[in-house]
Amino acid sequence: MITHNPTFFYLLSAVVVIVPLKSGGQLLPKGNRSIYGNDIGGHVLENILELGFEALNFVEQNQRFINQEISDTIPQSGAVYDFIVVGAGTAGATIAARLSEIHQVKVLLIEAGSNENLLMDIPLLAYTLQLSNDINWKYRTKSSDRYCLGMNNNRCNWPRGKVMGGSSVLNYMIATRGGAEDYDRWAEMGNEGWAYKDVLKYFKKLETINISELQSDNIYHGTQGPLFISYPPFHTRLAEAFLKAGEKLGYPLLDYNGKNMIGFSYIQSTTVNGTRMSSNKAYLHPAKNRRNLYLTRESMVRKVLIDRRTNRAIGVEFIKHNQIIHVFASKEVILCAGAIGSPQLLMLSGIGPAKHLSELEIDIVQDLPVGENLMDHLGYGGLTWTIDEPISIKTFNIINPINPYIRDFLTRRSGPLTVPNGCEALGFIDTKNLKNRDGLPDIELLFIGGGFKGDLIAPIILGLNNRIRQTWNKYNKNHGWTILPMLLKPKSRGQIRLLANDINVKPEIIANYFDNPEDVKTMIAGIRAAIRIGQTMQIFGLRLLNDTLSGCENYKYDSDDYWECAIRTLSFTIYHYSGTCKMGSRKDPTAVVDPRLKVIGIRGLRVADGSIMPEIISAHTNIPVYMIAEKLADMVKEDWKYLDKS
Repeated sequence: MITHNPTFFYLLSAVVVIVPLKSGGQLLPKGNRSIYGNDIGGHVLENILELGFEALNFVEQNQRFINQEISDTIPQSGAVYDFIVVGAGTAGATIAARLSEIHQVKVLLIEAGSNENLLMDIPLLAYTLQLSNDINWKYRTKSSDRYCLGMNNNRCNWPRGKVMGGSSVLNYMIATRGGAEDYDRWAEMGNEGWAYKDVLKYFKKLETINISELQSDNIYHGTQGPLFISYPPFHTRLAEAFLKAGEKLGYPLLDYNGKNMIGFSYIQSTTVNGTRMSSNKAYLHPAKNRRNLYLTRESMVRKVLIDRRTNRAIGVEFIKHNQIIHVFASKEVILCAGAIGSPQLLMLSGIGPAKHLSELEIDIVQDLPVGENLMDHLGYGGLTWTIDEPISIKTFNIINPINPYIRDFLTRRSGPLTVPNGCEALGFIDTKNLKNRDGLPDIELLFIGGGFKGDLIAPIILGLNNRIRQTWNKYNKNHGWTILPMLLKPKSRGQIRLLANDINVKPEIIANYFDNPEDVKTMIAGIRAAIRIGQTMQIFGLRLLNDTLSGCENYKYDSDDYWECAIRTLSFTIYHYSGTCKMGSRKDPTAVVDPRLKVIGIRGLRVADGSIMPEIISAHTNIPVYMIAEKLADMVKEDWKYLDKS
């Protein structure tokens, strides 16, 4: 029941505030402006009472949501399934649902986390989910003297979803595919079947495009898929000004998931009716009544079981309720544990760099470069502008019950609570040639309708050190917005290594951000492009908050050296970890899986998640991971003669 769900009440506490009422009456002060641009009026007490009734209704809706979850099972040790899928995140939920369409096979889906609930699906509050130990793995990078310098102990927080739906429940719901050249490049690297002409049908298959002006574009969009992609129903005037600034600088307003990417747009998001649509909601809820799909939650897989005589994966070992359980796969084991979890499991199972595994006294099954080629998209989070008018998204204003916003969300799924973490719009640009309107961008400018500086929760989530927090806290009462330049095609590569032969010991994450000097140059160009956009926005009273960043005082402000110091200080992950089980030809010494996502040298074992990306794509990775999963499901069906290749 919901009343016994600690995560639900943890999240609920994030939206409860103490409301001081004026003595002698409950009217709001005159001139209290709303984000909608009008004065807020009405009686506070009446508003709160109405909110109370709607909150009770929301609790009932949440219970109905929970009832849509697939029932939990405790597999018998020794039980045999046709397919075992590890991880119920973006890829795992998709693959398990698609394979269970084959009525004659049994599919077991194993998830370490627990249920999703409706509070997790309120778009604006997405970043607060990272505070929870229940649904976030809470990884951190290894301490470095070259990046994450503004974080506690020089370590960046790396959240990952530990819940039904995985990181599709924690992410910011931004739906981008990347450009055709991204996937054509994969094919050129030896990955036959992964060119854009091959994967486009899967992008279309997974989606129901819920944007009216795009529904007729059947070349690039689908209308029958499980995952709804929509524009959030609310936009601030600031986001509109951002798009107009892009137009003024010569960029088109476009569908970046269509023919071309370079240009500006409101974000397309994985939302429906103003709420998050996770992989759990899109793929598993509709499969609830399939008798051949089995799910075990709160189950930690410790390793893949491999028959050493045949080098074949035969099952997995996992722990549930302190009980060790072995289950077996007659056909295949498919790892979907993400770019951190999948390489960790492979290495614990004896598949990885031989020298590294030997140091941890792990028996070597297959010597492969598991954990190498780690990539991530990085943003610079220090560009906040303030304004005089109260037209930006301030989370604590939005969740204050004397204001109409919670009521608007609960009654109509409208208003600023429908904006994914405040992310409203974006621009894709090519900093090497600012006049270019074709091909791949190298920077994304993500527009956020609220200020990082002055936000009370963001510094905690990001793990910022006290010096940075003190500077930012000066702006708690200011309204403002942020443009976050994001490096799309990093040349730097990191790695993941085990620290112990134990699934409960988190692996060592060496991000190596800005290891390649080209990444520094491109990021600085992105910062300057963002500042130019801000200067072009026609908003009265805007000011760029240009405090000299703590730790960068020895550099002249606005010099290249200053900005290099700044990006190494405020190194903001965009949570797009990828590449650690690289896909490539079986002749490629850097590959872990082949183009059919089979682990090289091991029969009956595949990996399907962001870890297989040979190069990171020019986009947020969630939609591409759905595509990878959809394609993998078809490849499995083909290989086992359940699907005609034609």
